[in-house]
Amino acid sequence: MTLELPIAASSLPAVESDAETSSRIAAAKRELGDRLMILGHHYQRDGIVEHADVTGDSFLLSKLAAESDAELIVFCGVHFMAESADILTRPSQTVMMPNTRAGCSMADMATLVDVEEAWEIILEETGISDPAERSDPEQPAGEGEAFLVPVTYMNSAADLKAFVGEHGGVVCTSTNAKGVLEWALKRAGKDGKVLFFPDQHLGRNTGLGMGIGADEMVVWSPREECDLDELDEAKLILWYGYCSVHQRFNTAQIDELRSEQPDALIVVHPECPQAVVEAADASGSTEMIISFCRDAPTGSVIGVGTEIHLVQRLDAAYPDKDIRCLDGTICPCSTMYMIHPAFLADLLETLVKGEYRNIISIDSQTADSALLALDRMLAITS
Repeated sequence: MTLELPIAASSLPAVESDAETSSRIAAAKRELGDRLMILGHHYQRDGIVEHADVTGDSFLLSKLAAESDAELIVFCGVHFMAESADILTRPSQTVMMPNTRAGCSMADMATLVDVEEAWEIILEETGISDPAERSDPEQPAGEGEAFLVPVTYMNSAADLKAFVGEHGGVVCTSTNAKGVLEWALKRAGKDGKVLFFPDQHLGRNTGLGMGIGADEMVVWSPREECDLDELDEAKLILWYGYCSVHQRFNTAQIDELRSEQPDALIVVHPECPQAVVEAADASGSTEMIISFCRDAPTGSVIGVGTEIHLVQRLDAAYPDKDIRCLDGTICPCSTMYMIHPAFLADLLETLVKGEYRNIISIDSQTADSALLALDRMLAITS
């Protein structure tokens, strides 16, 4: 599913709507034709989205690229997204980014070194087992068995997806996190545990929604001491990471809007803190937020807890509703913002010349292990 929304050009700084840059992009796209596919994440600025062939969340965009006949895939998103696209696409397809410096602060909070260290400590302190030790790591735990099952959010680096694949774990998205956690807990066993990274809020909000108690969760912070009693009692071990955009939302913003508009509807992303999710009328993935705004009654005032560029496009798409970002001080994703139209124009023009740059390429061993974790996710949610 992709979202086709009108572009709110008036919301852009002059540099983003520069006619010359836009013309350069359009000209290069015409020259490259069907060989090219531009992927635009929902959080990108309008000056990028207007040139995207498809828009959506990261995994959807990667799947669409893999299903396409395009040989040149330009991912206008952050680094982990382009990595997933490279993992899923064919060898005949080349994945590139307009700016390879565009990372993700949440993904960067969980490194392979830190996760591997945590993994060994947790196994040693709790006495439970690594699923990789089983002949079939995907089988549910048997009577008396207890395992530590890793789950990584899609917003993580390729080497962490590979780690998860190698240790009998699985990837999740904000849409399917509940089903994935149910799968992981079953494979962990009655006395087993799930290590969920890198976003603590998605893990906590999903776990609470499943009936897991707050006292059955513990936050793991690298290089900090963990209460071993809490660790022993926990079913769900949450990495300390968070999204810098969704962390900004708070209940005071919700209270302020409801004070002004008592009938206002509130919808937020599950990467928001627990109190925000509990105070909202609904929470869900970006696609769910889009559907919520689309389906709300005419005349609705809707406060949205997610990235500002998407909120502005939703407000432009549905003029019969008043759709606002809960954070009135504006909350763009700073790393998504690093994908400037000028960078896209430069990249496309080098492709027209037959020169490739900013290529995202994952080594085959990492890609194979990461694909194993992704395939498990698809098997669970299909």
